Amino acid sequence: MTVTPEQQAEIDALRAEAVPTLRTVSTGMESVLHTAFPVLDHGFVRVVDYMGDDAAVVQAARVSYGRGTRKVNEDRGLINYLMRHRHTTPFEMCEIKLHVKLPIFVARQWIRHRTANVNEYSARYSILDREFYVPAADQVAAQSTSNRQGREALLPADQAGRVMDILRDDARRVYDNYRWMLNETDEGEAEDPTRDRLARELARMNLTLNYYTQWYWKTDLHNLLHFLSLRADPHAQYEIRAYAETMMDITHRWVPLVAAAFEEYRLGGAHLSRSALHVVRRMLAGETPAREETGMSPREWRELMTLLGREA
Repeated sequence: MTVTPEQQAEIDALRAEAVPTLRTVSTGMESVLHTAFPVLDHGFVRVVDYMGDDAAVVQAARVSYGRGTRKVNEDRGLINYLMRHRHTTPFEMCEIKLHVKLPIFVARQWIRHRTANVNEYSARYSILDREFYVPAADQVAAQSTSNRQGREALLPADQAGRVMDILRDDARRVYDNYRWMLNETDEGEAEDPTRDRLARELARMNLTLNYYTQWYWKTDLHNLLHFLSLRADPHAQYEIRAYAETMMDITHRWVPLVAAAFEEYRLGGAHLSRSALHVVRRMLAGETPAREETGMSPREWRELMTLLGREA
């Protein structure tokens, strides 16, 4: 992980300053507020600010139900009910703002979740650091033959080493050319007074997608959980999954009851189609239905059988 001296000074100052407040706070979140959690080789996630806790979800839900509509003795039971029945608005009462440092290609996946407020570091105004992502050997894998988006078996050690060398060498070379085109020192002076500087907005297009960018990302708890349901899934790309797993840990610290319910009913649960549910009922009745008579596609059938721990 690489945190600049300026960023570390800001983090230290913020963590050293205790401010009395009347707002609701999460004890678990307060203990890690502003802390940068390392992700990949140079990335991190840190919580800049948040609003609400488990109690805020419960409070909003009870307003929605009204007095006497439903008797719930414990917050955990109500939160489990909300998660199990896919209620959404009570979870929108909590918000979180993160500072994330991530490779550009991960950012381009991430931005597809159009349910957050995002402000990204601009290479039109500033110069990107010489920091780029190179996967570890245990992540250099061949293209999947059954999934156009995924990976399959790891490459042999010699091929993996060659791939890593290419990624590293290419990234270094394009950065050298990037700085040459900028013709600018770290202090903002011209490196070569006899040569013009190319506009930053043009020079940046030479950089590879494994270079790091940074952004502030603010969203509510409902949309955060949707993000995690997709990106913390084992089928998600490893690099974005690494960020999602860190964010899942932060969520446990922030709203432990919600996080536990989410893992129970969403991450660890399953949603069945009408046809799949009919198949399960027939199997429970002692029948052995054939796929062809269910109307399910071969892929749907394989997924259902895998879910049930049976041979397809």
